[in-house]
Amino acid sequence: MSIPQFIISIPLFMVLFFGIGFILNMALKTTWLPIYASIGLVIGSWIYLGQLKIVDIIILSSGVIGAILSCIAIHTLRKRGYRMF
Repeated sequence: MSIPQFIISIPLFMVLFFGIGFILNMALKTTWLPIYASIGLVIGSWIYLGQLKIVDIIILSSGVIGAILSCIAIHTLRKRGYRMF
């Protein structure tokens, strides 16, 4: 993987997992499900591929961070009174 691909992949995965997590939270009304799903994705790719390189681990970790941020955002919105979330 080249350096520009690596640099672009980190925020891309973070935003992608944030968006998917936010939509899952709104649709299913479960706050922490995206974190479990993203960690399951990381473990599933590790089992399927057998070995992950450090680049893959960093990129997938940024996705997990995005899922955590989406859960925190939804939790904050619910706490502040937005009932649609």
